[in-house]
Amino acid sequence: MIVRKFGGTSVGSPQQMKVVSEIIADSQPQIVVLSAISGITNQLERIAQFLHRRDEIQAGKELDQMQERYFQFIDELFVTETFRLQAKTVVIARLEYLRDFLRKMFNVLQEKALMADGELVSTHLFYLFLLEKGQKAELLQALNFMRIDKDLEPDEFYISENLKRELQPFAENQIFVTQGYICRNAYGEIDNLKRGGSDYSATLIGAALGAERIEIWTDISGVHNNDPRFVANTSSLPQMSFDEAAELAYFGAKILHPSSLLPARKADIAVWLKNTMKPEDEGTCIDTYYGKDGIKAIAAKDLITVVRVKSGRMLNAYGFLRKVFEIFEVYKTSIDMITTSEVAVAVTIDDTRYLDAIVDDLSRFALVEVEKDQCIIAIVGNMTTQHKGYAAQVFNALQEVPIKMISYGASNHNVSVLIDAQYKSTALNQLHNQIFKS
Repeated sequence: MIVRKFGGTSVGSPQQMKVVSEIIADSQPQIVVLSAISGITNQLERIAQFLHRRDEIQAGKELDQMQERYFQFIDELFVTETFRLQAKTVVIARLEYLRDFLRKMFNVLQEKALMADGELVSTHLFYLFLLEKGQKAELLQALNFMRIDKDLEPDEFYISENLKRELQPFAENQIFVTQGYICRNAYGEIDNLKRGGSDYSATLIGAALGAERIEIWTDISGVHNNDPRFVANTSSLPQMSFDEAAELAYFGAKILHPSSLLPARKADIAVWLKNTMKPEDEGTCIDTYYGKDGIKAIAAKDLITVVRVKSGRMLNAYGFLRKVFEIFEVYKTSIDMITTSEVAVAVTIDDTRYLDAIVDDLSRFALVEVEKDQCIIAIVGNMTTQHKGYAAQVFNALQEVPIKMISYGASNHNVSVLIDAQYKSTALNQLHNQIFKS
């Protein structure tokens, strides 16, 4: 059994959905995990915002537009009138369920149920399309087996046991279609794995079944060694380790959900990143193998805020850092980078929802400075401390860029620097020229 996940752009048009059906038509037993059709999740978010504001008229207009788009999609996808009618019946039923939200009080629980609709429709349309083509397929409902616990973490035992139960009535040698992103919570309510969570769904399913491999299909041929939006002539990497890929995912590479590699790594299952637009491309294999030493890729993380905490009482004192970090813990705000001196500590965050409260609490015992619009540049690879020159390569490349913070040594797989956001493109290009072109 293999697991294949296709993102929103991969099923974003009837033509792309047809391409996906060709990719999976290789006689392998597999579970196909789908995201919502490209743009639908954003539209559902807009509907939720209108409903929270009690603007039922605008929400209704969005639902009408969604139905029009779905019907056009169906008319182009299906060949026979019989399957077109079945598909439109599914869409009408789902949208009637959403229109019911226009007539009642709208709350957070209903919003999560609404947000699940994109995946429920895309998978049903794809399932019907496979049947029209004569491919043997079954539709699995992720809400029957995908669950998070009270800490909002995947309940892996529940997922494994219930997924196997769902599969038990069917022969193994066929295609199963299911939803990414959506799940139930510990109380049985519809919930989700957050944006980008379809990757997570795929690796959780793969780990639960001990899959042969997991494939994540997007619109790019694997992991590139730099951001192609800012740097010309980037190239895809044939292989990366789980550690290296996790660093890249966290520090800005958009191809992976940051948590998605954890189940695959624990189960020792290779994850392949492939391009739906160019299925013949090799893509990138992520597994336990580190390969040669050296720098492999560069990524940038935007919208970073640095918080500097200074206090003379920190000198030769203990417990100061604990007090600082406890405040971030209270407000459930994670820290990206940390640097310290005898009298100061600087941290970076990307979640500023509670920034004002954090600064107020820190200011009770220290001087606090905040600087916004910063960017973390992460240089990732297998950089063991026994080898020389990695830091020199980085800093030689960035001679013309003011560096605010440096993080090096906590991991053999990442050197990170904090710079002002205005220097992002310059830094990415100078690093690329120094490290890869030379």
